[in-house]
Amino acid sequence: RTNLEIESTTGLATDNIYLLNEDGYLVKSRVLLEGTTLEDKIKEILEQLIISDDNHFPKGLFAYIPKNTKVLNVLCGEGKVTVDFSSQFLDMDVHEEKQIISGIVFSILDLDDIEEVIILVEGTILSEYPNTKEKLSSPLNKNIGINQEYELTSREDVSKVVIYYLSRINDEMYYVPVTKYLNDSRDKIKIIIDELSTSYIYEPNLMSFLHSKVELLDYYEQENVLFLNFNKFLFDSEDKVLEEVLYSIAYSVFDN
Repeated sequence: RTNLEIESTTGLATDNIYLLNEDGYLVKSRVLLEGTTLEDKIKEILEQLIISDDNHFPKGLFAYIPKNTKVLNVLCGEGKVTVDFSSQFLDMDVHEEKQIISGIVFSILDLDDIEEVIILVEGTILSEYPNTKEKLSSPLNKNIGINQEYELTSREDVSKVVIYYLSRINDEMYYVPVTKYLNDSRDKIKIIIDELSTSYIYEPNLMSFLHSKVELLDYYEQENVLFLNFNKFLFDSEDKVLEEVLYSIAYSVFDN
């Protein structure tokens, strides 16, 4: 069972939120929001991501915005969101700063009709990571990547591909997006299927249920729909396609 079943079993609409697991990966989870406006929903998501004694996430999943941070303001307009944090936001651990920014950006951008995020601290644009001082472009979008993995041997034919794996946390399955930087000139859809069907996954504690003998025979796009034609190994022993296989492929395609 996956945590996506929250919606189908309760009938309540939930939204995505990205939480840290014990391995330091950002994990796609679901959260029930009470806000009626977009600004209220964003503020609610951000306040839940602030480390606090009031956090009540599933066991093994954690908030990560530094403790005592305040969300000073949220402004929305024309597909862009501006978020202003208090100065405590800068008190992030050097090893978590990229994950914190990525988690915020992806959690906000998964809401409808939002394309970019601007992060302010006490009214000033955050233009670099607080500890490493690495430049941070503004506005931010999903090009920032999430759970970045670098498998590069040269500067040529570099592809950036987002692939959704699965992680088992306390008997629940969660989807984990990994932005991979590879030396590969193939179409991204081919890279996705090959990576998901490989018999060996480099990332610890991540898995894929796609059979190692699955092959993508051909694919085409028609009226903004992507049709994928696989061989028979897409099916399991009961001639069914696992939900985890469908969502891993679909999430990966959409995020690319």
